[in-house]
Amino acid sequence: MAVVSSSANTRDVLATTGLDRFVQQRVDGVTLREEHIAGKPAPDSFLRAAELLGVTPDAAAVFEDALSGVAAGRAGNFAVVVGINRTGRAAQAAQLRRHGADVVVTDLAELL
Repeated sequence: MAVVSSSANTRDVLATTGLDRFVQQRVDGVTLREEHIAGKPAPDSFLRAAELLGVTPDAAAVFEDALSGVAAGRAGNFAVVVGINRTGRAAQAAQLRRHGADVVVTDLAELL
């Protein structure tokens, strides 16, 4: 699994929460700056994460709560783009779909 974030402190957040043990690759604000990777809504950060994992976009999924991230996943031709509607509002779900989400959930547990 890879984490894609524009934050420069992603490594610290993952380590503090203990989630780093589940993450094989990370593309974050530091990576974006060092490798001159365009941020979302360009698909470049997700494409770089897929490359680091050794998978093609058509064999990978993107999980995103931001409209720009959903658009980036769609633009990158990922197999599935899951929009996470943190507000629970129907209008937000509709926007996530308009930006390219194949599926919209309010909680990732809905996918189990």
